[in-house]
Amino acid sequence: MGVVVLTEQEERILKRIEALSQLLDGAWRIPGTKSRIGIDPLIGLFPVVGDAVSAALSAWTILEARKLGLSAAVQGRMAWNLLIDAAAGSVPVLGDLFDVGFRANTKNLALIHRALDERDTLSGRTG
Repeated sequence: MGVVVLTEQEERILKRIEALSQLLDGAWRIPGTKSRIGIDPLIGLFPVVGDAVSAALSAWTILEARKLGLSAAVQGRMAWNLLIDAAAGSVPVLGDLFDVGFRANTKNLALIHRALDERDTLSGRTG
């Protein structure tokens, strides 16, 4: 695996996605554990509105991935992760616990990194 070469615009997009993913899925360490929690399960505690806000923020990352030129297949997998998260997260209390473990945004960020690496490897853009 080489170093992915990004344009300045792609770098800015990726940094925004990484920051949002961190905020939603792993902003704070749970005291006494190695586990992290973000605001996704916390805002999900507010019925309907919290889940809608969380889903909208997560959907934004898919729009950003499109700007990176990622394939429809990658965007589809990202949307699938979001749908699973939104459906399970809509179940009161249990859904919020699911959000802590599932981490759709972290999964989607990994998909983005893998797709960028594959794109650059195939095009010979790695450093």
